[in-house]
Amino acid sequence: MPAPAPVALITGSARRIGAAIARRLHAEGYDLVLHYRGSATEMQALAAELEATRADSVLTLRADLSEFDRLPELVAKAVGRFGRLDALVNNASTFQPTPLGTATPAQWDALFASNARAPFFLAQAAAPHLKASQGAIVNLVDIYAERPLRDHSVYCMAKAALVMATRSLALELAPDVRVNAIAPGAILWAENETSDTRQQAMLARTPLARTGAPAEIAEAVRWLLRDATYTTGQVIHLDGGRTLAG
Repeated sequence: MPAPAPVALITGSARRIGAAIARRLHAEGYDLVLHYRGSATEMQALAAELEATRADSVLTLRADLSEFDRLPELVAKAVGRFGRLDALVNNASTFQPTPLGTATPAQWDALFASNARAPFFLAQAAAPHLKASQGAIVNLVDIYAERPLRDHSVYCMAKAALVMATRSLALELAPDVRVNAIAPGAILWAENETSDTRQQAMLARTPLARTGAPAEIAEAVRWLLRDATYTTGQVIHLDGGRTLAG
């Protein structure tokens, strides 16, 4: 009898980098629990694409990650459907400017909910199942967790909290569960980013002189989950060398 497929729960997986991670892990043989919030059409299309390749391998779950009760519920539904959980990929993120003098408590709550609180409490709920499978967690952070972005203080603070959560959880969950993070540079431009001047300036500070591809992030996630067996508590800077240039 063949061994059961490993199972990964991926948040924010309907499109962009999340969808690339889903495709890569599915190709690696994972069964997937794909979370989304508002991108129902894209989620349906992605699930159909993956199911056409391997039937009964995908469960889609809609949830607002700011609603605390949805977090353990996502894990419970994943385990209820597939009987196990081997990987948690905290990809979902909220990104918006909060210029000093205009930031509101509502913006603080929204940015910390998706970028810090939800990943932590999902990890807490998933921990017993990941320990049973000797699984792993990958968090998507940001180079701005270490180098602040003007007018985005609250976002930067939330991602910095996720970096510390990565390191703290790696210590707490060792030796059974590995926890790592990826800090992307310019992979996909923010959907409200329309300034070609700003884009070119950012690329000028990137030694590899190009944007990265979502598939490159997805491959790094796969490596951290499957092959990086002696790596935990680390942040992989996948930024084309941008952090070298200041």
